[in-house]
Amino acid sequence: MGVAVHRKSGERRKRLGRSAGPRLPEGPAAVRIRDRFAAVRLPGRPTLRLRGRFAGPRLPERPTPRLRERLAALRLPRTRRGQRRLVQGLMVACVLALVPATWMRLAAGDRVGTTAEAPAREVAVVFGAGLWNGRPTPYLAHRLDAAAELYRTGKVKVVLVTGDNSRVEYDEPDAMRTYLTGRGVPDGRIVSDYAGFDSWDSCVRAKKIFGVDRAVLVSQGFHIHRAVTLCRSAGIDAYGVAVDEPRDATWYYGGARELAASGKAALDALFRPDPRFLGPEEPGVAEALAPSG
Repeated sequence: MGVAVHRKSGERRKRLGRSAGPRLPEGPAAVRIRDRFAAVRLPGRPTLRLRGRFAGPRLPERPTPRLRERLAALRLPRTRRGQRRLVQGLMVACVLALVPATWMRLAAGDRVGTTAEAPAREVAVVFGAGLWNGRPTPYLAHRLDAAAELYRTGKVKVVLVTGDNSRVEYDEPDAMRTYLTGRGVPDGRIVSDYAGFDSWDSCVRAKKIFGVDRAVLVSQGFHIHRAVTLCRSAGIDAYGVAVDEPRDATWYYGGARELAASGKAALDALFRPDPRFLGPEEPGVAEALAPSG
């Protein structure tokens, strides 16, 4: 009976042909497949590793000494002494980060106020703060509004706009000039500094290139103390107008950015390097201040 069943099963497989299921290769082909592919991990079954190009990057079975060092560096100290040193190190780092910004605020002292409190000076210096589609950003527009108010009230006679024009498609000073003329400031009373790449460069160039000795600086509150301190270090008798802004995400970002910028500013004030581009003296401010006719 068993022989008959096996014989019928074999005849059935021959009749079904391809429908009997895929035939696995035999010989060397089967060996290659077993080498490249492994069984999928099933519960309770051992896992075979993939080999060849399907296996992906191979990790070392034992970590190398260099890898062990990196892993050890990432571990938090386990002893109280080590944890105490870690906390002390973090506190020292925070203090060192705050020292330059604190020094900038103390150095500016009482030389920061509003447009109404600003003393009469011949020149107002407006620092660039970025463009959106060729137009001043809201923060820069607020600075320019304050400068236009200083001009209308007779506090200043000339506005020096200083910003970045390192690329043909990016021209802060010309965008600032266009904005000011639209707010009633005559074009002849606006002077452009096209190489004000940062606050230190703007202050040094205002002094050495444009001959500014006394000025009202216009910027936001988180930046104005640094601007006043740098311009005073460059030899300008400076007073800062702090433009008020809502405490939004941009304001908090600017305040956090000041922590890093104050460190560079402290080095600039200490060593007083030349700006990235100095160039020859320009008579723009003197000509704008000269009586007409």
